[in-house]
Amino acid sequence: MGTVTLGVSIAVPEPYGSFLQKRREGFGDPHAHGIPTHVTLLPPTEVEVSSLPAIERHLAEVAAAGRPFRMRLSGTGTFRPLSPVVYVNVVEGSAACAWLQKRVRDASGPVARELQFPYHPHVTVAHGIAEEAMDRAFAELADYEAEWTIEGFALYEQGEDGIWRLERDFPFGTDGVTDNATGGMTDGVTPAVPRQEGTGIRSSWTGSPGCP
Repeated sequence: MGTVTLGVSIAVPEPYGSFLQKRREGFGDPHAHGIPTHVTLLPPTEVEVSSLPAIERHLAEVAAAGRPFRMRLSGTGTFRPLSPVVYVNVVEGSAACAWLQKRVRDASGPVARELQFPYHPHVTVAHGIAEEAMDRAFAELADYEAEWTIEGFALYEQGEDGIWRLERDFPFGTDGVTDNATGGMTDGVTPAVPRQEGTGIRSSWTGSPGCP
C-alpha cells in the first residue's frame, strides 16, 4: 500500500497563524507557503498507509487524556549555529506540549520514535535561509506577542508537492483551562494536561532544531 509522511502539531490559530506565515514568506523562506504555522508534537515521520487507522486511534486516545491549556508566544529565539532556525518562543504552555509529544511518540504506540534533539516547543519563522534574512526575522519579531487557549491538536500529511495538509483534528476533553503561570486551574475543575497525573508535568526539555 505504500507509505506517507505524517506530522502531528498544534495549529497557531487566526489571526496569528496567517500573520506569521506571511512574515516567514517575507523573510524569503521558500517552504513557508506549504507549512501551516504550528508547534510540532511529532516531526515528519514516514509510516505505512496500512498503519493509519491505528495511528488515528492512538492520537484520539492521547487527546482524550488531555485538557485545554493556555499558550502564549513572546519574542524570538534561534537554534543557530546548531541549526539554521529562527523561531517565536513558547513562554506559556510548553510543559503541556512536552507532555503531549511524549505520549504521541510513546514506545508502545504506532508512531514510536526517538528525537534527534531534546524537545523544545517553538514556532518556526525562518529556516535554512540567508543569515541576513535570519537576522531580520530574529529582530523584526522580537516584540511579537500572542496568546490563546489550545483545545486540541491535529494530524497532517505531506503531499508529493511538499505541502502539508490537515487530515484530522483531535480535540481535548473540555473540563476547564489550566493556569500555566501558577500551576493552578481555572473554573474550579480538573487539570488540563495530563488528566490522570494532576499537574506533574516535567518541563526540563531544551532545543529541537530539527522541526520545520
